[in-house]
Amino acid sequence: MEQHGTRPAQYGPRRGRAPLPPQGRGAGGAAAGRAVARPGGGPGAGGGRRPATARPAQARPAPAARPGPPVARAVRALRQMPDPRLTGLGSGLFCAAVMLVLGFLDQVLFGASLTVYGVLFLPVCLLTALWVRRGDLLTAPVVVPIAFAVGLVTVAESGEGLGGRLMGLVTALATEAGWLYGGTLVAGVTVLVRRVRLMRRRAAARRHPPV
Repeated sequence: MEQHGTRPAQYGPRRGRAPLPPQGRGAGGAAAGRAVARPGGGPGAGGGRRPATARPAQARPAPAARPGPPVARAVRALRQMPDPRLTGLGSGLFCAAVMLVLGFLDQVLFGASLTVYGVLFLPVCLLTALWVRRGDLLTAPVVVPIAFAVGLVTVAESGEGLGGRLMGLVTALATEAGWLYGGTLVAGVTVLVRRVRLMRRRAAARRHPPV
């Protein structure tokens, strides 16, 4: 058979030519090699530092609630108070008993001051009108003047005998009539407001009856 005279190709570098630089040894190659060899902060990147972890956000304290106006605070305080329901007789006994106790305290602490007694009478009238039940709303403006006279016995100036006590009570009622009328007015207005609200609720219930 006829043999070809060609020599097999040589894969090595030919003599007489400068060898090519190895891949990845140049400037760009070195940077690429470093990027491949040390991805994402290996032992050689950043001096062996670990990647910083995100710190959990600290919860900020809630801002302190600012105190509202005095009227709003008074309304909130009244809503937080107990809400009993007294009958007409119960509201009268409650008001008279409280005024008797306040009269004794006034005599001991303030020397039977009629002004202090009158000032304490106003909130008692308000509570009596608020705590009486709906069916006996009209009794509140009636029982508060009676309770005022009952408690006034403890602070009124009394003379000798029963006649002197009665004269002292009548004199105290005449001089402190302003507090008596004021407390009765507070009870009357409170009862009137409750009555109007009750009528509105009943009218709304009639317009929109429950299904």
